Amino acid sequence: MRTSCNPVFPGRQVQLTSTSKPVTPFGGLVSLIAFFERIGLAGRISGLVPFVYTSPNAIPPAQTLVAFIVSVVAGARRLAHTDWLRADKALHALLGIARFPGTDTVRNLFARFRQCHIEEFWRPLWKWLLTLSWPVAAQGFSLDLDSTVFQRSGQQEGARRGYNPTRPGRHSHHPLLAFLAEAPLVLHAWLRSGNTGTARGVTAFLTEAFALMPAAWKLRTVRADSGFFENALLSFLEARGIPYIVVARLTQTVKRKAAGLANWTPIDANYAWARFSLQLQGWAEPREFFAIRERVRENKNAVGRRLIDVEGYTFRVFVTNRQGDGAQLWRDYNQRACIEQHIEELKNDLQADGFCMRDFYATESAFLAVCFTYNLLSLYQHASAPEQRKAGFRRPATLRAAVFIGGAIMGRRSRTPVLYIAESWGGLDKHKPLIDNILNWPLATSPKLPPEDPEPGTSGSSQPPIRHAA
Repeated sequence: MRTSCNPVFPGRQVQLTSTSKPVTPFGGLVSLIAFFERIGLAGRISGLVPFVYTSPNAIPPAQTLVAFIVSVVAGARRLAHTDWLRADKALHALLGIARFPGTDTVRNLFARFRQCHIEEFWRPLWKWLLTLSWPVAAQGFSLDLDSTVFQRSGQQEGARRGYNPTRPGRHSHHPLLAFLAEAPLVLHAWLRSGNTGTARGVTAFLTEAFALMPAAWKLRTVRADSGFFENALLSFLEARGIPYIVVARLTQTVKRKAAGLANWTPIDANYAWARFSLQLQGWAEPREFFAIRERVRENKNAVGRRLIDVEGYTFRVFVTNRQGDGAQLWRDYNQRACIEQHIEELKNDLQADGFCMRDFYATESAFLAVCFTYNLLSLYQHASAPEQRKAGFRRPATLRAAVFIGGAIMGRRSRTPVLYIAESWGGLDKHKPLIDNILNWPLATSPKLPPEDPEPGTSGSSQPPIRHAA
């Protein structure tokens, strides 16, 4: 049966018909799939999956997880959106799977995860990915801590009333994340109850995060906002000799000390800095602080807090165990602003908060799968486009629009499957250099044995803390 379509603007009538050939709008995924094959993703996942299906008709869990990752890359924002790709036979052929899992299959996979499975599966998988030829920063990595809010509607496990600036009083989850600024990637992530404080469990979290880092990596500094201004965290970092810069919470004692500072060193016409020592209640000894004073101007919003005793200025105060010029430390801390962009990419580009289920650990496993996808995309760009490293990594949504979306038709040539990528979308010439870079990428070999004498306090705890309310 044939029909036709009249164009919106004057032009020739277009005839409509059907084709039996597999057509995909995601022909540009060929380079990402080549990257998955290059690093052995399917085999690694298959070897770590902590459970097996007994039904002969079941889709293997490794195929289900890879299908979910590809769905997130393609733009899925809910579990139901994984059904988008069930009819994409051309993509199925590229992935080497006979059936693409539906919504219930993906949900049932995540529903199998409990806390022990997360420790048994996700932590080793994460550590494996971190060993794959990441460029080691000469001076070490900057680790940025932050938390965010995932809005929830319903009675999901762990969804509680807590800090929620956009929907006060509503239920939420409160994830904790650690990013490495120079990679960039998610070093570690926890899903937590919505009524959890920002710094709750942060020392256990960092203990697990440090255990995930390859032995050749070192930390240059840890940076965090005022939500992490806790004696327990500062003492934890000091005991391990790790440099840090943390925004100080402006208590009355800190305010009085900052207001009484007299020896300010100018940075420019509007900024100045000063250092001081202070011992707060509950601290065993004084710690070093530095303050940044900014002149209030009509043509610019001054960052910081105004102090009643000092008119015309705003103040920001930081606690640190690093020596040196306060202006340089301040500029170093300001580089932490990139973590806000990374969290936005996780939430808006990959919809990290969109895959929510009733069970807490099922939701956390889906959240970790999205964070793992983020890391895969970062490493993919490192391998496929080394010439763009200085220009910076593309965010996932940009990568999807610029590379992954592209019309293609699956055909055959002498019984060999062939994917014909439309020249109007760049054709093979667009994707072949990416594939060549991936195939020529020097892949690092994962360490075969764990260290004989791990540093005290750096191994993952045998019984990770419960992160949701009962």
